[in-house]
Amino acid sequence: MENTAAAAPFGDPHISSARPSPVAPELAAMHAKLGKLVINRFTYRLMRWFGGLLRPRFDPSGVTLAEVHDGRARMTIITPAEQRGAGAVMLFHGGGFVFGQPQDIFPKAAHFAKALGVPVICPAYGLAPQAPFPAALDDAHAAWHAVLARADKLGIDRGKIMVGGYSAGGGLAASLVQRLHDEGGIQPVAQLLVYPMLDASTATRGELDAARHSVWSNRNNRFAWGAYLRGLADSDAAPYAIPARRADLSSLPPAWIGVGTCDLFLDEDRAYAQRLAAAGVPVTYEEVTGGIHAFDMDRGPLAKAFTAAQIAFIAKMLV
Repeated sequence: MENTAAAAPFGDPHISSARPSPVAPELAAMHAKLGKLVINRFTYRLMRWFGGLLRPRFDPSGVTLAEVHDGRARMTIITPAEQRGAGAVMLFHGGGFVFGQPQDIFPKAAHFAKALGVPVICPAYGLAPQAPFPAALDDAHAAWHAVLARADKLGIDRGKIMVGGYSAGGGLAASLVQRLHDEGGIQPVAQLLVYPMLDASTATRGELDAARHSVWSNRNNRFAWGAYLRGLADSDAAPYAIPARRADLSSLPPAWIGVGTCDLFLDEDRAYAQRLAAAGVPVTYEEVTGGIHAFDMDRGPLAKAFTAAQIAFIAKMLV
């Protein structure tokens, strides 16, 4: 995987969401299996029931799991057998805000916990359309404060907690970071945004319907954003609903943003990285040639290198 942060910080301008690169050969099997995933008002409930069949196998060796239910906060804390650091990572699962569970990212969370020697917290959050914005953000906010309240017991330094997530979970993490910034108090040390779902305006781009975006198409995207923003007469007037629409990104914590060149979210992720950097926020940006959405579910070299880059960033931030 090329680290584009060194040479071309924001990717190849000839590749975009409208002009994705060819899918990497090592992802051909995943592309064939999940590439035509359809999420709409008829199928999203099925994904809630059967989505677990698609998640990678979870090996709990080397970690312990603790369930926490504290008012609105519902989360699983994955702690390594050997806790070597005082930091922690809070990770939100994906699913377009309409499906998904914390268990979906347990394999990744356990890998992070063992590699970094710190607890990894996987919160649950309300899913649209039954629980539209701001339900998910309020759940995330409650989880953050529940972790702060338990920090001493968990051996966590409150000043060394990273917030991150995958796809919609990455968008939720970005929204939470913005809200916490505006509220003041203890802040996340950094944000880890993995192919994040940041900008509802992508769903309005009709030309993207014609492009083949494996796993998460713009039609899926349009349904998901509509479900999440349900009931909002003016989403522009709802702070934190759409993180990409925030005007002032200055003073937010350092960010790692990673996305594949075959991902629908390529343009919005690249733009957010550019805007963060322009606002003076330290940004590490990774573009993976041939990467499809959620390609790190695969176990090949691209996925391993992508995950290793995230671990390296987290380790640097938690020192």
